[in-house]
Amino acid sequence: MATKLKIKKGDKVLIIAGDDKGKTGEVLQVMPKKDAVVVAGCKIAKKAVKPSEKNKEGGFASTEMPIHISNVKKVEG
Repeated sequence: MATKLKIKKGDKVLIIAGDDKGKTGEVLQVMPKKDAVVVAGCKIAKKAVKPSEKNKEGGFASTEMPIHISNVKKVEG
């Protein structure tokens, strides 16, 4: 069973560990089974995208990756 998390979608959080240490952002997604959150503008990864009907050009797309819940801290405001 997944643990209950104190951080919810829409909360402001501060990254306290990792490459983005010191950045703040809003939680976009919470993943209780993985104990992870996705924070806007933090832990950006470039992914290769093939050309398709929707994306004619292809190339690289930037996406936010999950951060472990222990590496973020809720901030007031």
